[in-house]
Amino acid sequence: MAAGKGTRMRSRTPKALHPVAGMSMLAWVECAMSKTPITSMVTVIGPDFPPETNGSYNGMRRVVQTNRLGTGHALLQAEALLAGQADHLLVLNSDMPLISGDTLNLMMGRHLDSEATLTLLSCEVREPGAMGRVIRDARGDITGVVESRDAPPAVLASSEICCGAYCFRADRLWPALRALQSAPNGEYYITSLIENASHNSWHVEGVAPVAPVEAMGVNDRSDLARVTAIAFDKTRHRLMTEGATLVDPPSTFVDATVGVGMDTVLQPGVIIQGSTSIGEGCSIGPNAVIKDSTIGDGCRIQGSVIEQSSIADRVKVGPYCHLRPGTRLSENVHIGNYVEIKESSIAAETKVGHFSYLGDAEVGARVNIGAGTVTCNYDGVSKNRTVIGDDAFIGSDSMLVAPISIGARAVTGAGSVVTKDVPKDGLVFGVPARKKARPEDS
Repeated sequence: MAAGKGTRMRSRTPKALHPVAGMSMLAWVECAMSKTPITSMVTVIGPDFPPETNGSYNGMRRVVQTNRLGTGHALLQAEALLAGQADHLLVLNSDMPLISGDTLNLMMGRHLDSEATLTLLSCEVREPGAMGRVIRDARGDITGVVESRDAPPAVLASSEICCGAYCFRADRLWPALRALQSAPNGEYYITSLIENASHNSWHVEGVAPVAPVEAMGVNDRSDLARVTAIAFDKTRHRLMTEGATLVDPPSTFVDATVGVGMDTVLQPGVIIQGSTSIGEGCSIGPNAVIKDSTIGDGCRIQGSVIEQSSIADRVKVGPYCHLRPGTRLSENVHIGNYVEIKESSIAAETKVGHFSYLGDAEVGARVNIGAGTVTCNYDGVSKNRTVIGDDAFIGSDSMLVAPISIGARAVTGAGSVVTKDVPKDGLVFGVPARKKARPEDS
């Protein structure tokens, strides 16, 4: 269920879509559900959700709760899609990003084995805060859940909370939802079903999560920061168990969606985000930022920013470089310092040493790009391409005014402004650049 406004988040972004270590809270919950035998899933969303939501899994259907009248009303919106399709239902709040598939499987197994009508996930916590409190009778049976804002002091003293995950017998759920009475604020709560269950002789079970941390919900930005820190820590632990070295784990922030190969070293201050994959035996950082990129084996990436780029094996980058979207570097390419590249392919063994900009360029193999080289790709209206052939030598401070083609083994003199194509084996210099015969041709 992801339709809540999340007013305490103070955000224009729907609460369920706030990110936790690279994935929205909703995506974390959907990921946990994907590790169960469940085959039919429905998400109840609010009217403010974008048409397409990041992190949705195949088979996840959506239904909109137009009028936000509480969790009970939200669940009722899914009846048309789910009624008659299953004997039992698993219901989850979307603000539980740390919930695991193991806990969901445990909960469903207990629900079926005990033949319960209703099973809820509950947990003893030190600081229950705004979470609903579980009420038990003298025999220890669950008799209700009271929202913290409605609970008297004696109930607030309880440390057992309702985590926001439930299993229901479907044939008992839908009629009970339709019969729910509204709270004083006009909303209908799933937790009201629990008190009704004890009156209607339902069999109610309580199950604790595999790890207490899974019970953490997100009500505000402070909660979001806490669960995000835990999610990052879990990812750091995973990477180290898979063979990566994190020199200073607390200063290294890697999204849960990232893969890192064996024997790769992440130096302090590294941030790796999105759908990034890093190969084996690399050295990353310190202070590198990498997002949505693929990096091969044996690469050395120093303190640079890399976005939506593809880097082959044994490439060296940095420091102080910016590889923008569409950058493609082949094997053994060397990118020195203060280099910016975007929408360009650089073939094997080419060197771009210092203070250069390559935009909308296709650079061949074994090319030397001198310091201060700029591909002048924008004419004020359109972006234009620069093509540089294999084994070319581009002198320092060359301005290559696109569209332009520099042939294989061609040379541009230092400080040249090249406005016309240069043939293979050609030599040009000057402002504007003009051809000159090579000494061996004279």
